[in-house]
Amino acid sequence: MQESIKDLISGINEGKTPPYLHNSGPFSPGKDPVFYSGPFWDEEEIEAMLSSILTGKWLSSGEKVHKFEIEFSKKFKQSKSVMVNSGSSANLVMVGAVKKVLKWKDGDEVIVSPVGFPTTIAPLVQNNLKPVFVDIEFETLNFDLKEVEKKITSRTKAIFISPVLGNPPDFDVLLRLKDEYGVELLLDNCDSLGSSWRGKFLNEYAVASSCSFYPAHHICTAEGGMVSSNNVEIVKIARSLAWWGRDCYCVGSANLLSCGTCGNRFDKWIDGFDGVIDHKYIFPHMGYNLKPLDLQGALGLVQLKKFEEIHKRRTNNHLKLFNTIKLLPHVSNVAPLPGSDTSWFGVPIICESGATKRGLVKHLEDAKVQTRNYFAGNILLHPGYRHLDNSQLYPNANQVLDKVFFLGCSPTISEEMLNYIITILKSFSYEKI
Repeated sequence: MQESIKDLISGINEGKTPPYLHNSGPFSPGKDPVFYSGPFWDEEEIEAMLSSILTGKWLSSGEKVHKFEIEFSKKFKQSKSVMVNSGSSANLVMVGAVKKVLKWKDGDEVIVSPVGFPTTIAPLVQNNLKPVFVDIEFETLNFDLKEVEKKITSRTKAIFISPVLGNPPDFDVLLRLKDEYGVELLLDNCDSLGSSWRGKFLNEYAVASSCSFYPAHHICTAEGGMVSSNNVEIVKIARSLAWWGRDCYCVGSANLLSCGTCGNRFDKWIDGFDGVIDHKYIFPHMGYNLKPLDLQGALGLVQLKKFEEIHKRRTNNHLKLFNTIKLLPHVSNVAPLPGSDTSWFGVPIICESGATKRGLVKHLEDAKVQTRNYFAGNILLHPGYRHLDNSQLYPNANQVLDKVFFLGCSPTISEEMLNYIITILKSFSYEKI
């Protein structure tokens, strides 16, 4: 076993790329695919992962995860964070925790865009809150802030922001709405980790934020997610919900202490029951098991060290593709607002017609350049969500599946690959559509 691991590490150092490291190794234009994203890893991540498995004290969430939570919080200026098994799970426990801590009631309203990823919206319904949808505007593809204000009622508790492909809406307006109407800002930060507004990370403006460590995202731990907040009670409840709903909050080596972190692990914990009970088996909430593996924490610690490089590469790749797209006929793109420093997840392309999108996507895919829809488009068109509202009330959102897609700007896309993408974009016969 050890020899094969050494051979693997040696092979990576010699340029032999494992198959899951997308866009790595020599590139042959037109023959090799250009993946829109993938893990920005090298031998450091492989060594950290294997070391965690072979020599670590934990398999499930343990000391590496705990240390990653601490370092992540420091990096993105939050008091506390809890790691979970995905960004979708992060949204689920974040919404549940915020609802409990802020004492929201069933049926209270949260304003959200109908366009994006389904697990921004599903956790609201799963926590018995009412999603209130606001149509998008095409300048940024984010929800129309003028319409957001019109939808605020006495039942509105929060505005749930999910910056489109990393690019934030106008946070000056959102902060005014927050103060004027007494609503909270929730942030689905899965696509926008590292994006900032007027010099502060977007998550610094929100009561709580989620993020994802899926391979397409800024930090990759294979799968994984995080809930962060400056309200420590929100993170405490989120951790409980992710850990079966239990009350115990021991992490890492504290799990081995006979008295636990609380100092009285074995005590009379349940009202109405006079016996002494282990605090690890007290369950004040109905929860889930959404814990990550400790090797994912080990991966996250390595990825955090590379975050500035990841942000720089994404920014540079986006800029080159943006400058190409803005010169092309029959398509447009999205520019960041003056107050933002966007850590781009992808490069959106808005086509004049469905025919242009279909033709251009086929042209790129035939050339082995991966494209992606802007996720679900209007979620209200989909069978699992159409009962939530009438999709026809959101005409701009209804055009997204037909006219919008995006290209990758991942740090895994090399200069040679980027030049190839630009060549393919320019070679499309736009006038024939």
